[in-house]
Amino acid sequence: MEIIKRILLALVIIGAINWGLIGLFQFDLVATLFGGQGATLSRVVYTLVGIGGLFCLGMLFAPLEDDDRDDTIRAGRVNYGTEFGEETNFSEDDKDKRD
Repeated sequence: MEIIKRILLALVIIGAINWGLIGLFQFDLVATLFGGQGATLSRVVYTLVGIGGLFCLGMLFAPLEDDDRDDTIRAGRVNYGTEFGEETNFSEDDKDKRD
């Protein structure tokens, strides 16, 4: 699935570059490379870019995945304990000093 996402992202980038060239320089790179806007190959490229954009639209609303973080932190629960043992309860020492 990761390969398909990368292909779709590449298609969307191609479309974005092409639209940028059209907007800035009135130059349609896809049409130039494949024989004009009406050429079959150009229309195939335009269609693939459009399909890639539709699939990427679905990825926009998918939850983000972050595998580098710990599950407890991702869930908002932070473990403040130590890995070396139990913590000393200092409230008992204060009680002895008061007596």
